[in-house]
Amino acid sequence: MSASAATPCAVLLGHCPDRKGINAALTRFVAENEGNIVDYDQHVDAEQGVFFVRIEWELPGFRIPRERLGDAVRPLAESFGMSWQLRFSDVRPRMAVFVSKQAHCLFDILARVQSGEWRVDLPLVIANHPDLGEVVRRFGIDFQCLPVAPDTKARQERAQRELLSRHGIDLVVLARYMQILSPDFVAAFPNRIINIHHSFLPAFAGARPYHAAAERGVKIIGATSHYVTAELDTGPIIEQDIMRVSHRDSVEDLIRKGRDLETIVLARAVWFHLRNRILVYNNKTVIFD
Repeated sequence: MSASAATPCAVLLGHCPDRKGINAALTRFVAENEGNIVDYDQHVDAEQGVFFVRIEWELPGFRIPRERLGDAVRPLAESFGMSWQLRFSDVRPRMAVFVSKQAHCLFDILARVQSGEWRVDLPLVIANHPDLGEVVRRFGIDFQCLPVAPDTKARQERAQRELLSRHGIDLVVLARYMQILSPDFVAAFPNRIINIHHSFLPAFAGARPYHAAAERGVKIIGATSHYVTAELDTGPIIEQDIMRVSHRDSVEDLIRKGRDLETIVLARAVWFHLRNRILVYNNKTVIFD
């Protein structure tokens, strides 16, 4: 089940040690306050003994005002030792995209935002090369080119963070941004920076992974999207996909197919985030899809 896009909902995401009565207590809390549950999903990690839950209910007619809802949920969550987040479906996030020269993921994002498919505002694109500026500006989006070199990296990151603050950015999407973010930058946006890359790592690292993969005769290619952490390319994985290839595929074929995968995998990851369907636990994700 899902609510109409026009109906504002509360979304509770949480995890706690598994025990009896959690589902009953959560649904009773909503029911006793005249709420209508439109989506409920839960998962138990039997090996770790951890309970995960996502519950979404309509706000119209709910007896507890949204500004007091967090205070009302807190004692219930604490009774189960639950780590929890409360979100609202009608809150429109503000997203920034970081790019370098490759345009495939950026074009897809621009189309999804412009068409209204994603409920998100995109006021800012930051790049370390000027190549995509004309395209971005056609959409009325602020394009800022901040070239990065070893001796300017710290200064440019400060400028990037100032821009993100000025535009009130909630989510950063690295759409093939070919720079490594500093730990301080990442720490400022915990589980709010989404990256995309090919899935050849760690076997085929470096600037020409498709060439190296072709030389080895790989039979599958893939893409991985994950939240960024201080340790390079080891953050919680949100989405992945693969495609079979063969000896008939040239390097150009692999690159083309790889870009298609990167585009759709990144789009799925951003969609899950915008829809409040991701719960991060111990450097991995539970996706309530």
